[in-house]
Amino acid sequence: MLKKYYSKYIECGTDEAGRGCLAGPVTAAAVILPPTFENKLLNDSKKLSLKNRILLRKIIIENAVDYAIANVSVEIIEKINILNASILAMNLAIEKLKTKPEFIIVDGNKFKSKNKIPYRCIVKGDSKYMSIAAASILAKTSRDHYMIDLSKEYPHYHWDVNKGYPTKKHKKIILEKGITKYHRKTFKLN
Repeated sequence: MLKKYYSKYIECGTDEAGRGCLAGPVTAAAVILPPTFENKLLNDSKKLSLKNRILLRKIIIENAVDYAIANVSVEIIEKINILNASILAMNLAIEKLKTKPEFIIVDGNKFKSKNKIPYRCIVKGDSKYMSIAAASILAKTSRDHYMIDLSKEYPHYHWDVNKGYPTKKHKKIILEKGITKYHRKTFKLN
């Protein structure tokens, strides 16, 4: 069972999706859940089926005190690197919240708060705390939807299936057809 809170303050959890992709943005979400929130299905998005991610996305959106989602483009990833782009995406999502958090819990081991809000990095936080798990689901489902839309423009790359991750098929198509403006040129593409 996931824990509700790390602190006694108004707390948001944040996580990102798409760090290891060859194409597309890095997407982050920030979520503040109410103290009464309970859901036995809630977990790290990577441990959930697509069906359960979609179901939980709706539940999170309907029940969260507040949530926000932010993308950081390939161009910015190329300029500042994927780690800094992930941190930027999380900060942007936090800044978009209408309810200002007093404390942030972050999935992972690296973060820099742009807004002077105290925070704690928690390795595997998306499988330990509800708000981080909720953020992981919103980030993953939002990014997946974005990549499905992009695949209509570039159907050869099968982003509707691989979501820009480095599958064998995706790498093979890059070798055959080259890269698009959505590919991260600083990443090893083959």
